[in-house]
Amino acid sequence: MITLIALRNLAHRPLRSLFLLFGYSLGVGVMIVLLAIGQAMLAQARDEKLVGGGQVTVLPEGMNIEVMKTGGIGGLFFSIANARFIYRQLLASPRLSRDVATVAPQIDGKLLYLRAHGVEHTVRAAGEIPSHSAMVDALPPLIAGSWRDDDGDRRWASPTPHELYTSIDHFHMPPAHVAHPESWAEWHYFNVLSPSGKKWAFISYIVGGDVRGTKWGGQIAVSLREQGGRTRRFTANVRREEVHFSTDSADLEIGTSSVHLLPDGRYALRATARENGSGAPLRLDLVVTPAPNILFPGGSIAECADTDESCPFASGYTVPGLRASASGSLCVSGACEHYDDAQSYHDHNWGVWHGVSWDWGATRAGAYTLLYGRVAPPDSAGTTQPFFVYLADSLGFRALFRPHEIAYEDGRTIEINGRDVKVPSRAVMQDARGADTLRIELDIEDAIGSDTRTSLIERGDAADARRILKPYFIQMKGRAHISGRVGGSPVAGSGTGFFETYR
Repeated sequence: MITLIALRNLAHRPLRSLFLLFGYSLGVGVMIVLLAIGQAMLAQARDEKLVGGGQVTVLPEGMNIEVMKTGGIGGLFFSIANARFIYRQLLASPRLSRDVATVAPQIDGKLLYLRAHGVEHTVRAAGEIPSHSAMVDALPPLIAGSWRDDDGDRRWASPTPHELYTSIDHFHMPPAHVAHPESWAEWHYFNVLSPSGKKWAFISYIVGGDVRGTKWGGQIAVSLREQGGRTRRFTANVRREEVHFSTDSADLEIGTSSVHLLPDGRYALRATARENGSGAPLRLDLVVTPAPNILFPGGSIAECADTDESCPFASGYTVPGLRASASGSLCVSGACEHYDDAQSYHDHNWGVWHGVSWDWGATRAGAYTLLYGRVAPPDSAGTTQPFFVYLADSLGFRALFRPHEIAYEDGRTIEINGRDVKVPSRAVMQDARGADTLRIELDIEDAIGSDTRTSLIERGDAADARRILKPYFIQMKGRAHISGRVGGSPVAGSGTGFFETYR
């Protein structure tokens, strides 16, 4: 009878009946999906392989709950890059101290291969900081013995300033099969601004050439600039036998000049050089003090592994002293300028620089410190990468932006090797990341340039010199003004900084 009534109703009102059947089917389908998800979440919550513990679990952006389960051979694995930076500058930073009681970093179900007595075993390994895991009730039960933090745990979670800067500011070896190894270079760079804001020094301790062979050496390069006036360049070239560096240390010796990382995290700089042309002697003795928390941890912008494959490009960069102060003296022919907590900056670069160009800037802006940059490898003429803009305050990292371009106004003209070159007088970049916005305006007060083709021509590489599309390296000094909103709060400030580009 029920079947007959249903058929008669379907024949009498077919469209209405089909619509009701469709709605009913859709509702049943939704319930099946919800029940399936609920069952999966319940099963995963009971699974000891699930990464978690505590009240909050941090996962990579875009991670689906269906792939949260990790571990086991053939399982799904994920990792969070720069985990220590995320731990120190985000989760366990002073900014979140009122809301975050404990952060417990963990590695779970890492696939490793153990070789013993000629036999290879597949193992699953886990890693954590015992005291932190215990505080979030995520420490596994111990059958015997004890499990306490060791010195490696302490250095990872709470390093001293010396340990922290050593870990990001040490030297490197070129990749095994990097292209153009003769162009490998690595250097400590510092700049110091005089109290008047009208004079400054660029100081570089450079190791150049393929350090795995015999054709390499060291150089001290110091440029002294007076705004609107002349530039004095001082150099000292040193044979490789008198250059000492380490992949485990930030310390560097180039002849009688040196950079030494002190136990309290300050940098002691000593250097001697002579002015190009006149031979006037320069001697500097400075101590550069990085501001706590305000650093860029760095990384490889383009990296290749030590394999048998060719590596066309490798470049790395870190900024231990994004906001720093300098004290000491810089003397030329016995006439000295003394600094007392002068504005300063320190970064460290490494990589191959054959045909490479970049845009870069570092500046103070009131209570904020800002770093931006973009590197263009030699094969990137037809493509452009977005900039990164790294914003920090006294509590450390504040926000990251990715503006696509910087709009330069080439309203200044300078002379480089007898030729007039148009250079920026102003620049603007801006970006929005969700509800966060940032606008940066640069007013260029001074600019100097150099022709990158000069050294190539001197070496007889005229063909390579002709292929350089933007041969002029431009170093600028000016004022930066920032405005916007981050985390619902307004951001604004102005300050002096240094910027670089190519023309």
